[in-house]
Amino acid sequence: VQLQASGGGLVQPGGSLRLSCAAEGFTYAIGWFRQAPGKEREGVSCISSRDGSTFYANSVKGRFTISRDNAKNTVYLQMNSLKPEDTAVYYCAAITIPTMPCGPYSDAMNYWGKGTQVTVSS
Repeated sequence: VQLQASGGGLVQPGGSLRLSCAAEGFTYAIGWFRQAPGKEREGVSCISSRDGSTFYANSVKGRFTISRDNAKNTVYLQMNSLKPEDTAVYYCAAITIPTMPCGPYSDAMNYWGKGTQVTVSS
């Protein structure tokens, strides 16, 4: 499985960005993780390919929305009301083992894409 993340950039506080994760190959779920300098990697969101169930970290609930386009095998992360603390490198990752949970668990992911930088600053 290959994953290609895109859509990062520089945005002002309160602004929006949409990240994309294009997958080549079958996945049971795709998740988004982020890592800011000096901080641990955080599971942000995840969406199941089987039933569309989703997970959101408390820090992004109500602001971020994950969705998928099965025809394009692409997952999107719409990020609204961005805050400076959302600044990080964002990674998408895939679950290809059916028993692994779709959540904030990086150990459940067995394929990772390269990150895309999101910077929220005025």
